[in-house]
Amino acid sequence: MNLDGIQTIAEIARQYPAAVPVFEAFGIDYCCGGNRPLEQACAKQKVSLNLVLSHLSSALVTRPSEDERHWMVCPLAELSAYIIEQHHAYARRELPRLTALAAKVETRHGHMYPETHQICELVAAMSSEMVTHMLKEEQALFPRLKMVEEAAQSGAALPPASYGTLVNPIRHMMSDHDDTGQALKTLRMLTRDYQPPADACMSFQALYHGLEALEKDLHQHIHLENNILFPRAMDFERVH
Repeated sequence: MNLDGIQTIAEIARQYPAAVPVFEAFGIDYCCGGNRPLEQACAKQKVSLNLVLSHLSSALVTRPSEDERHWMVCPLAELSAYIIEQHHAYARRELPRLTALAAKVETRHGHMYPETHQICELVAAMSSEMVTHMLKEEQALFPRLKMVEEAAQSGAALPPASYGTLVNPIRHMMSDHDDTGQALKTLRMLTRDYQPPADACMSFQALYHGLEALEKDLHQHIHLENNILFPRAMDFERVH
């Protein structure tokens, strides 16, 4: 294991899944901002590169389990199904709940905490955008990824797609991910790292707790797509 500041966050997260909790702890974006070198990411967060490397070394002493490496070798259809069943289902369950909860908190506490107005707007917009995004993946992109892999492995001809190569729809999906990542950063800023006011009611506390859990799930969700699923699919397309 030889880690340095030149490697990108995505490379490290892809090769060493146990690094993800370290990135989470230091606030380093390993999903949308995964293509930046570790050194650059540390500078952005104003944390010591050597400190992060030390924590990474400690976290990676234990060999990653076979389950952690599974997504790098399993069929793309299996990884796509996992993303749908775990992360899409989570988003579909939590986003409407958090949208309603944010509206409730804004109505009751907006006069004292004006940031709740923007929080309410951001959560509602993110919910609407993600519904469309996930449908595009489930109905069009993920089935195409499966076709690309199967054609590459069998040597069969791959039916042409109206949008050309995979890089085109994948670029759109990753742009959506960037927008979601920016919304999450804004929510973290508005909520002061998800710390509710001292006098916050149960609904206020539940909103912040739910938003923090959503952020964690979306980071893992986007990581699996940006850093593993999409690059593997494009590799299959190149060798076909």
